[in-house]
Amino acid sequence: MKRSAVLTAAVAGLSLAALAPAVAVAAPAGATETVVTCGNSGLQAGLSTRLCAEVTGNTVTFVGKVGLAGPPSPGSPAPAPKELITTFAATVDGAALPGVTKYVVFNNANLDVPGLSTTAACGSTVRATFGVATFPWTARPVSHEVTVTC
Repeated sequence: MKRSAVLTAAVAGLSLAALAPAVAVAAPAGATETVVTCGNSGLQAGLSTRLCAEVTGNTVTFVGKVGLAGPPSPGSPAPAPKELITTFAATVDGAALPGVTKYVVFNNANLDVPGLSTTAACGSTVRATFGVATFPWTARPVSHEVTVTC
């Protein structure tokens, strides 16, 4: 299969994933169970990216996920590792939290990038974005939000 056909198939798959709504889920107050939800995936810096939220009680932690957008073409060399600049931004009921920037190396294997963590009051909506950039591509952040229920 040609590389362009693989990329087209990967983008088509991501487009279908974008149609699925993001679900706002939270664990009950005092619960020790962690509930994980993820937003829609997107292409950034030639890679597939997604932002997930881990909710335990009223603590919300966001984790960025980075992976290959599709398989390499048969017979081609493995892609070279990429130095990535990742950024996280978040708000709690519209109030901005301090942003986080991390530099990571993507070695062609799925990568989880720990991001922001915050404690929010019951009923609060926490919204975050995750951006990935590498020369010459700028970030096109993906987002996800959760509502803390008690």
